Formats: sequence, C-alpha cells, structure tokens
Amino acid sequence: MIAVKSDHYISPEEYLERERHSPIKHEYLDGDVYAMAGTNTNHNIISGNLYIFLRNALKNSPCRTYFADIKVRIDEGKRFFYPDVLVNCDPTNNRNLVYVDTPTVLIEVLSESTESFDRGKKFQYYRTIPTLQDYILVSSQEYAVEIFHRMEGDRWMLETYQGLEAIARIESLNLKVPLSEIYATLDLTFLENPASLEEERKPDF
Repeated sequence: MIAVKSDHYISPEEYLERERHSPIKHEYLDGDVYAMAGTNTNHNIISGNLYIFLRNALKNSPCRTYFADIKVRIDEGKRFFYPDVLVNCDPTNNRNLVYVDTPTVLIEVLSESTESFDRGKKFQYYRTIPTLQDYILVSSQEYAVEIFHRMEGDRWMLETYQGLEAIARIESLNLKVPLSEIYATLDLTFLENPASLEEERKPDF
C-alpha cells in the first residue's frame, strides 16, 4: 500500500465519502489513507474463481459472498480494508452499505507487494473481528492455500493445502473447496518450477 498523506486527520466518514468518488481504491488505517496496488491476471482469476465457487456453494444458505468493491470495517470504523473475497453469514447485515462489519470468512490472494502485510499486521487487525472464523491466504505463485481457523480461547489453527489434487476445508462454512477449482484455467507450473521454463527456452541445435 502507498500512503496518501494529508495535513489533517481524515475521519472515517470523510474517507467513505472520498472513496465513493475515487477512481482508485484506498484502504483506511487510523486516520491515514493508503492507495491499493493494482492486481495481475493470476490474482484476478483466482479471486473470481473463489467468488463463483463460494457464491454457488452457499446459494441456499443465509451466507453471502462478496469481492472486489466491498470493504470490511474494523473497530467501529478505525480501519477499512478491501479483502479479495469475503463471506458474511449475519442475517442482520445491512446490504445497502459499502462495507461489512461481521464477516465470517476473509480471503486474501497473495502478491509480492502485499504478502508481508496480509500475513502480519492485516491479520492482526482481522483477528479483532469477533465474528471472523476463517482467514484464508491463497498463493498466486503456486498451488497453495493456508487456512487459519479460530479455535476456543481465541487460538488460531493453521491448515495448509498444496497441489491441485488437494481439497481445502473451510470449517465455518462446512465446505470443501478443491484447489483445482480455485486455480481453474491457470497454469502455475512455470512459476513453481522456473528451471523448467529455462529448459524449454533453450534453443534446439
């Protein structure tokens, strides 16, 4: 993220009003506004695959799936973030709002520019959301998914799934998600094994 500094404190209300008219998305953290980095095609496809799978899997449930433009609000507006995908199962949630207060699942597709923040401070902030049950990190460089599930005593258990044959389990939604669905239409072989790409590029004399 890139900070967009102002000479005065920006209130949550001011941020939301500015964001409504902004051509680019910003996240909000304790009075400061941060421009979001653009995504690549792999990131976009993975987010779309997750949204479609979860929307279809949850269509007969009270849960709703959102992505791209819906923010999550934390600590009564001290922070706003744009997760790549979120699932909200709270029937009292106001669907006219541009943010969600009570997510059940938050998903971030990792990129080189945001991975350290997604794993560190952002997860720290997300953990303060009482309703959050699963935080999911999805690699865009290899077939790998990490799911942090909230346990009793506010402990978090990590399950890691690797390879297209793996099936990730989202406990809070009682769902099994094949990695082949998450990475549908993508070939990350060369990203996982760059040596094989170099081998393919060698001239044949």
